[in-house]
Amino acid sequence: MLASGIARGLLALALLTRLPSAIAEGVDDALRDLVASGPVPYTSVPVPARDAPDLRRFYEERAFGLAWHDEASPRAARTQALELLVASDSHGLDPRDYRGELLVAEAAALERSPNASPRDLAALDVALTASLLRYLDDLHAGRVRPQAIHPELHVAPRPVDRVALIREAIAAERVSDLADRVAPSALLYSRLRAALAAYRDLAARGPWPPLPAARKGDPGSTYAGVGALRSRLAALGDLAPGAVVPPAPRYDGELVAAVKRFQSRHGLAPDGVLDPATRAALDVPPAERVRQIELAMERLRWLPEFPARPLVVVNIPAFRLWVFDLPDDARAPTLAMRVVVGKALDTETPVLADTLRTIEFSPNWNVPRSILQNELLPRLKRDPGYLARQGMEFVAPDGTAISRADAASLAALEAGALRVRQRPGPANPMGRIKFVLPNNLAIFLHDTSSPRLFARQRRDFSHGCIRVEQPVELALFALDGASGWDAERVHAAMSAGKPSYAQLRRPLTVLVFYTTAVVDANGAPHFYADIYGHDRQLTQALSAPR
Repeated sequence: MLASGIARGLLALALLTRLPSAIAEGVDDALRDLVASGPVPYTSVPVPARDAPDLRRFYEERAFGLAWHDEASPRAARTQALELLVASDSHGLDPRDYRGELLVAEAAALERSPNASPRDLAALDVALTASLLRYLDDLHAGRVRPQAIHPELHVAPRPVDRVALIREAIAAERVSDLADRVAPSALLYSRLRAALAAYRDLAARGPWPPLPAARKGDPGSTYAGVGALRSRLAALGDLAPGAVVPPAPRYDGELVAAVKRFQSRHGLAPDGVLDPATRAALDVPPAERVRQIELAMERLRWLPEFPARPLVVVNIPAFRLWVFDLPDDARAPTLAMRVVVGKALDTETPVLADTLRTIEFSPNWNVPRSILQNELLPRLKRDPGYLARQGMEFVAPDGTAISRADAASLAALEAGALRVRQRPGPANPMGRIKFVLPNNLAIFLHDTSSPRLFARQRRDFSHGCIRVEQPVELALFALDGASGWDAERVHAAMSAGKPSYAQLRRPLTVLVFYTTAVVDANGAPHFYADIYGHDRQLTQALSAPR
């Protein structure tokens, strides 16, 4: 769509060699009327309510003079604006939303029309401005606002003055730079954009046939689909062009290594076995990967500019955590580890942005009300002794601890007059370190008493909080030598058996995010399963009428 769209657009642009100067008189009155009326009749480009003030301000600053179709206007600015709209799919957006090709065709038709009026010319000018404003807004803040998918994500949008940007770009004849000025500056975004172009090229070749089933699929076995597998892995970049592979039908050597690379990029166990899950991932059409990349780019448009301080990123579908010294660090992450996240369809981990300032060692676990009502209270009614065996106690509003689960205390608990906490110890699900995030969702990062779960490939087992595989390493990075917090002191605090706190010398930004497509520092794209169905929700939101 991109190549053909630009070709058609540039062909039509070649027609715009002159302007209908005979109808320029009276166009300023037509502009005033059109800007005040909202929708633009000539091209039927609607003006969203949020764009109307900027549209009016843009023309007020020009004393209601034409921006794109006046004889004094640089033709290059108009051409670049139309090219931007036609090529908006390079940013994963739908060019049909911005009517670029329609505007090109209507400009050519207007030039040829013997009955064109000042209102026609004014309407075309306003339509181009309105479409450009919409495109810049979508590219800057997202086609869909994040609260439609993640109501818990509260972030301040990146500030931008679209009117000033367009005005300056026209004056400097640098309209073609507008997209780069408003798009996310994150390195991940530019990497995803490059991956989008590559996977679109793959998709343009058409869907590939399914790989044959493997009778065994172990390295060293024979496989009838070796030829197709070799071609597939080469097309995806996992098998180098000069790689030496065994003759068909033997599945071994570099071919196995390439399958392991593919598995690592797709959230699969990198064992080289051609099991059904691996073959299914290999058979995913490139067009579906294109959509995953487009959705990832849309999500990045929601994010603010983060402060210049360390950034902790948790990607829920990847079950991974990364630590970067700075938000846009081009190097590999300083730390990387596996995480356990909330259970799908039950206790999903929310998407949020927060600030880490405090670490708690040997933490108590204050049992959330939902777990108390749905799990703990029914169990205590059946087995009151469970409270003491698990090192738990009831806590009254004045802080008094009650260690016995009798009828009166259970009734008070059910009525909400008591809460439950679990004291530090080997059974405490917080483990020995808790990274405190001050959000009202009671979501934080913590150690775990069940480290065996990190060995699982799919790791959605928690009640919503995030269990980290290397809590000591994360704590030492976060503390950064603050007030003598070295490894020895951290381990001592973890083993103390009573809560203690450490304040960070420098706060850390924590982003708990959801994206099924990322590109690493080496340019390799990674894809993950849509475990919570958020990709499906975002696709539906993007498909809804504007």
